[in-house]
Amino acid sequence: MGVSIVREASRACCPGCCPNCFPGLPDSPAATSETPSTAAARLRYEFEVSTVSSLYPNFKFTNHESLPSFEESFSYFNKVYPQYSETDWADKIRAEEYYHLSISNHVCLDYVGHCLFSYSQLENQCPGSPPPPPPPLHSLPLESVFFDISHKSVNLNSQLQYGVDESEFQSDVRRRIMAFMNVSEDDYNMVFTANQSAAFKLIAEFYPFRSSRNLLTVYDHQSEAVEVMVESSKKRGANVTSATFSWPNLQIHSENLRKKIVSKRKSKKKGLFVFPLQSRATGSRYSYSWMSLALENRWHVLLDASALGAKDMETLGLYLFNPDFLICSFFKVFGENPSGFCCLFVKKSSASILKDSATGSSVGIVNLVPVSWPNRFPEKPAIISTTEPKKKVDEFPVRTSFSGPLSETGGEEHKPEGTKAKKKTVSFSEIEEVIDASFESGSTSVTLHGKNRKPECRSLDHADSLGMIKIKIRTRNLINWLVNALMSLRHPHSGNGVAAVRIYGPKVDFDRGPAVAFNVFDWKGEKIDPALVQKLADRNNISLSIGNLQHIWFPDKHEEEKVKASETVRSKKTDEFDSGVSVVTAAVGFLTDFEDVYRVWAFVSRFLDADFLEKETWRYKAINQKTLEI
Repeated sequence: MGVSIVREASRACCPGCCPNCFPGLPDSPAATSETPSTAAARLRYEFEVSTVSSLYPNFKFTNHESLPSFEESFSYFNKVYPQYSETDWADKIRAEEYYHLSISNHVCLDYVGHCLFSYSQLENQCPGSPPPPPPPLHSLPLESVFFDISHKSVNLNSQLQYGVDESEFQSDVRRRIMAFMNVSEDDYNMVFTANQSAAFKLIAEFYPFRSSRNLLTVYDHQSEAVEVMVESSKKRGANVTSATFSWPNLQIHSENLRKKIVSKRKSKKKGLFVFPLQSRATGSRYSYSWMSLALENRWHVLLDASALGAKDMETLGLYLFNPDFLICSFFKVFGENPSGFCCLFVKKSSASILKDSATGSSVGIVNLVPVSWPNRFPEKPAIISTTEPKKKVDEFPVRTSFSGPLSETGGEEHKPEGTKAKKKTVSFSEIEEVIDASFESGSTSVTLHGKNRKPECRSLDHADSLGMIKIKIRTRNLINWLVNALMSLRHPHSGNGVAAVRIYGPKVDFDRGPAVAFNVFDWKGEKIDPALVQKLADRNNISLSIGNLQHIWFPDKHEEEKVKASETVRSKKTDEFDSGVSVVTAAVGFLTDFEDVYRVWAFVSRFLDADFLEKETWRYKAINQKTLEI
């Protein structure tokens, strides 16, 4: 395998986050006569070469039964990545706070983002008490006390300027999130939205596309939220274009993007440049210099941080780039419920950019509403008053797992359509007991501990306690091992040894992000439907995602590969067709462990058996499950 050691100096990686991964090598470039850039290149090279040999003594596998055991593989893994053992604090956190993953034997590699709430926190009935012993799976409670979200019919500009009735609870959560994201309250305002699509649509509805006509996006995969933005922007007269990505490594086609950013036409502002620092599908990382170039050429910049892992914002000197807008997602409990809300940050000095929109008065801005279950506290039930709110239809409906929540004064609560919703008021200062509260409904969970207590976001605390450097080490080691392991699978008796897996985007790479896009192929070299791979993985208690890679640029020499790889895929939102590649995706986080990635490798290796698909289909029928739809 060829290993490239040429990297952009401005690649998204800060000094100190990539310590020496190899015994016998100096910890600092200063220990040698090497320049910092030469030392960094050497470390990357050694890392990649070592990763390639991490499956020693076998490098290629043609039979799933020939794979080394988990114990043997983990032993080799630790020899290649000795610093991985320094991240064992994450394993302790997982065992104590997320024990439901062990109970359910569940591998969760199907989403990225920031979780606020630990499973143990959800299960605890009283603060200060030790975590309860892991209960049998069938006895886990179906409901707990949650925080709800209520939609607000409010103008975005009014929300940014006045804050509009923010409760003390919501203010505490907002401050905790901004601190975690390393975003200054002095420089940015933050708005809660129902989901990522709502955040993107808000910007599309209020951005002045009449005077700044262009919308330029940088995504190598189909994104529902981006499609919502594109659709809304086009209706408002925007000229929409996208970066393209070079085959086969799916890096940005630099010449093409530079031409789109550096236009010869002179105007006060070119438009809106929407940029993620890395791909949540392929793990490709992009240079910060694209943001700088866009700002220099009079673009407004929206930084999409949704694909960044825990603590990644600490590697970004935000003050150096000062994007006008920033978006990130937060989720409920890792491995339990990935639905969540989104946060939209608007730079205070850029708020005047946004213009009032006749169609954008209420497109997903929400409040966080503390909710209590009266029957949880029979000694001192809350005193409530009831009023009927006006019925309203939300463009971005929020699911709830309960009825009759209590909300703070000024909050709104919406039940599913067809039922009457009631707004109830409760004085939390009257409640002396400790309240464990959280919020669900396509959103997140946070704990509130009674009178004068601050919301506890324990999952964010866990990421803080592990720290940026160790999280980087852990996720880098796991994703590179998984990529290498997948590429080691070869079909037997297939002439030149047909690869069972094809990786899209970066392969073994020191600088890659913690996500990988791949496809599985049969012994004839024909791609197996990613949706089928996902369903079979789910049957093995492994959660993977599927996606569609888009905007791919094939050089002339890859024309044959273009014909084989490209598929015509209809956009879910715009009903337009685009040439793309459907893929399976997996993402690792700081709570992922080696057993998770090993199980994915062992599962995919089953496809080396030519009869595996047929056997699994018959198995579904035999146990009276729904037949797979291919």
